Amino acid sequence: MFEVPDARIVECCNRVSSGIIGAAIEVHRHLGAGLLESAYEDCLEWELKLRKIDVQRQVILPIEYKGLEVKRAFRLDLLVENLIIVEIKAESRIEPIFETQLNTYLRLSDLYLGLILNFQAARLKEGGIKRVINPHAANHLEQVQHLF
Repeated sequence: MFEVPDARIVECCNRVSSGIIGAAIEVHRHLGAGLLESAYEDCLEWELKLRKIDVQRQVILPIEYKGLEVKRAFRLDLLVENLIIVEIKAESRIEPIFETQLNTYLRLSDLYLGLILNFQAARLKEGGIKRVINPHAANHLEQVQHLF
């Protein structure tokens, strides 16, 4: 059974994800398809900063496994407003394994929303964006207080 997310968390996630998607569309409009993921990551990070959206890049998060702290368990491409995980791809299509991976990241970080952005798509809005929701995320209102 999962907890219904607080409406304030959902509203903040929707508002921030709209900003992320707008920034990604701007990057894709200027660069087009065909570059390495790292180039899109650099440019999206910069575009988000230009828009005054807090972003951290290549965030390493630890996990705990039966009393063992695994310090370098996974690395997020982008963490936006300490709220949304963004995974950057430059592939022919969004593969199911990408969604599985992001679901795992969301579950282990206890965050509610993640985005897969595939910059290889001809149009980002058409097949280049996938929202992934963690229905088991706890209601951590402190994660969004700075956004009210």
